[in-house]
Amino acid sequence: MPLYRDFSDQNATILLWKFDEHEDLDPEILLEKENFEKVKDYHPTKLKELLLVRKILKSQLPEHKILYNGRAPYLDPPDFQISITHSFPFAALAISKNKVGIDIEPFNPKIIRIRHKFLHDEEAGFIEPDKETAYLTVIWSLKESLYKIHHSNYWSLKKHYEVKPFSLDFPFNIVCRVHDETVSDLYSARVEFFGNYCLTIVD
Repeated sequence: MPLYRDFSDQNATILLWKFDEHEDLDPEILLEKENFEKVKDYHPTKLKELLLVRKILKSQLPEHKILYNGRAPYLDPPDFQISITHSFPFAALAISKNKVGIDIEPFNPKIIRIRHKFLHDEEAGFIEPDKETAYLTVIWSLKESLYKIHHSNYWSLKKHYEVKPFSLDFPFNIVCRVHDETVSDLYSARVEFFGNYCLTIVD
């Protein structure tokens, strides 16, 4: 089995799997017929990520399917909430009775070039200069996880998603906020590190 890490907590089952070239990822077995047309032009790597998520699901809820409302995935039957993320060779699935958002990101210095697109001035204030890439990656990932559970086509990661000060030395119980003129909702998040990646969890 390609199970890499189990990040489950009291709120959600969260499983991280790593692609194994010997793993059987047969789309005829794993892929829902409703999604055949959707994936017909997928790059082979993207298809492997999608099938790996299905493999995780089959290990937990073998009778369920992952379908889509636009780009948003949901379970059928809809008795659990899910969140999906992947960055090859990794893929992760979260399953919960409540809304949950997860995101995987690799640490890459190139993120410094786009910090102006997603970073609040307040968030820049608690970044340790010698760990800038790590902080920026985690903040970006936290906002991606938030977006998966609380999103709008009119919102931006910079203006409407806020990450309160935290330390990479203790990346738990991180307070995040989604807000606009009428909404201000607080969430708790945590970050897990593995290899050159981080996994953020908002639940």
